[in-house]
Amino acid sequence: MPGALFAMHGTAATSFRFALYSLVLLVGTLVGLEIPLVMRILKHHFRERYALSNLVSQVLTFDYLGALAVSVAFPLLLVPQLGLIRTGIFFGLLNAGVAVWTLWLFRFDLRRTGWHATACAATVAALLLAFAGAQRATSWAEDRFYGDAIVYSESSRYQRVVVTSSSAGVRLFLNGNLQFHSRDEYRYHEALVHPAMAAHGSPRRVLVLGGGDGMAVREVLRHPGVEQVTLVELDPHITTLFATAPLLRRLNADALHSPRLRIVNADAFGWLEKNADMFDVIVVDFPDPTNFSIGKLYTTTFYRLIDEHLNAGGFAAVQTTSPLIARRSYWTVVTTIEAAGLTATPYHAHVPSFGEWGFILAGRRPYRAPDALPSDLRFLNLDGLPALFAFPPDMARVPAEVNRLSNQVLVTTFEHEWGKVH
Repeated sequence: MPGALFAMHGTAATSFRFALYSLVLLVGTLVGLEIPLVMRILKHHFRERYALSNLVSQVLTFDYLGALAVSVAFPLLLVPQLGLIRTGIFFGLLNAGVAVWTLWLFRFDLRRTGWHATACAATVAALLLAFAGAQRATSWAEDRFYGDAIVYSESSRYQRVVVTSSSAGVRLFLNGNLQFHSRDEYRYHEALVHPAMAAHGSPRRVLVLGGGDGMAVREVLRHPGVEQVTLVELDPHITTLFATAPLLRRLNADALHSPRLRIVNADAFGWLEKNADMFDVIVVDFPDPTNFSIGKLYTTTFYRLIDEHLNAGGFAAVQTTSPLIARRSYWTVVTTIEAAGLTATPYHAHVPSFGEWGFILAGRRPYRAPDALPSDLRFLNLDGLPALFAFPPDMARVPAEVNRLSNQVLVTTFEHEWGKVH
C-alpha cells in the first residue's frame, strides 16, 4: 500500500485521493475480518485448552500491543532506515511469515497442504524480489514526479529529501514540496531577510529558525555588522547536506562554514523555551503549515516565545504563505502575530517558482523604511521596496481567526485553500 501510493503521488489529486480512500477501505475491511477469523481458528485448534473469553482477551491484547509497536517503529525507525517502499514490503514479509507459521501449525487440518505451501513460497519469493528492487521502484516513481534528474535523494528521520538538477537550475524538495529553485530563490531570501535587517539598522546577533539550506544565513551574512548568527534547524540531515555537497555549497556561498555561524539541530519550539539568548533580528523560515506539528510554529504561543527573545527595537521576519492563493491563511498569521502582542507589518514579493509570496515583519515598534540596503542584492533596492508593502484588492486583508495551540485553525484553512489549487 505505501509503495502504490508513493508511485501515484504525481498523479492528479482526484485520482490519488480515490486510490488512497479505496486502499484504506480495503485494508480496514481485511483487518476487521482478520480478528474474528483468527479467534475462530484458535478456538478450533485450542478448544480443549482455552475458553473463548481467554482467547478473545489474548488476541486483542497482542493485536493492540502489535499496533502500538508498529505505530512507533514505522515513522521513527523503519521508514528512515529502509525507506517507504521497503518498509511496506517488510510488513508484507512479516505477514507472509505469519502465514507460513500458520500453515505449519495447521498442516494436519488443511486440505491440499501442498498448494498452500506453494502459494506461501511464491508470495515470500515475490516480496523478497520486490524488497531487493525497491530502490529502482523509488527512483522510477521520483523520476516521474520530479521530472528533472535527481542528484540526491534520501530519507532522514523527519522527511524525504530530494535535490534535482537540470539546465534550468537546482531544486530542493522536502516530502515532495518544493522549497526553492536556484533560478529565483534569491528573490525569496532577499525579501525574507533584508527588510528586517535593514529596518533594525545595526543588528549584531541574529537567529535563523529553519532554513537549514543556508540561503537565509547567506543573506544575513551580507551585513558586515553581524557578529553571530545562530541557526536552529530540526533536521541535521539538511545542514550536513548543504554544508558538504559542492553543488549546494555554491548555492549558499559556503554560509554554513562561516566562523560567525553556530548551528543547532533542535526543535525550534523547544529550543526557544529552554534558551535565554536575546537577538536583534529573528528570521523564521519554516515550511508551510501543512500539518499540526508545523502548525504549532504559527501559533500565538510560538510568537510570544519569539517576542521574549527579541531585543528592544528588534524585528522578526516570518515566512508566510501566498496572500493571493491562500489569502485567509496569510491574514490568519497576521492576526495571530498581533494577538501575541506584536506589531505586524505584512508585505509580499513575486517569486516565479511560487507565485506571489507573503512575509510579515513583527516587532514591538512600527516598521520604518530603511535608508540603505546591501549594495550587491539582485532583487531588492530602496526604490522598489515600498511596492512590497502595498496590497492590491485581491490580496487585501480579510477577517481571520487567531491560530492557537488549542484550535490550530490555520492548518485547516491552509489545507482548504491550497486544496482548491490542486
